[in-house]
Formats: sequence, structure tokens, C-alpha cells
Amino acid sequence: MRRPKGKPEQALHVDTRMFNTLLRNVRALGERTATELKQRWRALQHVTLSPSRIGGIARAALVLDGVWK
Repeated sequence: MRRPKGKPEQALHVDTRMFNTLLRNVRALGERTATELKQRWRALQHVTLSPSRIGGIARAALVLDGVWK
């Protein structure tokens, strides 16, 4: 939801402010995830090992990054 031009954010209803905050946080999480995937893909493009060994390296990178579950 957008606020009227020239009005402070506090002029919005508390529900609208909360919705905007939640939406902003979800978008930030999505953008960060997309950035991390792009960086990992660039790193894996330069590996010249067999596909089975690349998988092991990718899993190790995810463990080190704390993403692997």
C-alpha cells in the first residue's frame, strides 16, 4: 500500500504500516537469495571437475554457508 504524497509514514493506518514492513522483509529475503544463487552459479561455472565431484563441492559449500539441511 502506498502512502499519500507529502504525508509521513505515520499517517498510514497501523495495519497498512505492518503490511508494508512484512512485504519489505519478504522482498529483501527474496533478493538476497537470488543474489546468493547467482554468486554460487558463477563459482560453479569455473569448476572443471567431473559432475559427481562438483556435487560434493557444492554440498560442502552449502554446509559451510549454513544452508544445507
